[in-house]
Amino acid sequence: MFLSAQHMQQYAMTGEAPPPMPARAQAWSIYDIFTLAEGEQLFIGAVSDKQFVALCNVLGHPELIGRPEYADNSLRVAARPMMLQELGQILSRMSVAELSPKLEAAGVPYAPIVRPDQLIEDPHLKASGGLVPMQVEDGSTAPVVLLPFTMNGRRPGVLRPLPSAGEHNAEILSRLRSTV
Repeated sequence: MFLSAQHMQQYAMTGEAPPPMPARAQAWSIYDIFTLAEGEQLFIGAVSDKQFVALCNVLGHPELIGRPEYADNSLRVAARPMMLQELGQILSRMSVAELSPKLEAAGVPYAPIVRPDQLIEDPHLKASGGLVPMQVEDGSTAPVVLLPFTMNGRRPGVLRPLPSAGEHNAEILSRLRSTV
């Protein structure tokens, strides 16, 4: 709910439900997913003039900065279709591996769009302590994603190993019999 709070508030204050994305009117000129070389996808959120300038420099196209139709965010919003097409063509020749460190260094918000199997190796998830080992049925361990919050300054972790099939049947059935 928290992630859609702004849209809920819009409805509460105006009585108008926001249209679904991507049909919704954009407040930001660049807040989109782009398809890069070899089909990779990258979200880029250059929502300020400073970030737009940084993005253009990272992409090696500083000439975009001086274009009158891209002079500020409101003008870029008005020119979104043309600008996104132009950026899409530039980005289609680049890779996530090549762009990520440059965008990071320039302070341009971005996120690679990845599959769940690729998230197992996500450095941010690992660094945050959000991925920990859990013992599974055969005694080996498998990574498990923890809840994304803390309680009393600690992130709730794995309490016990994953039970084997039927491991707790007797205990559960005895509780059911006592309630009948």
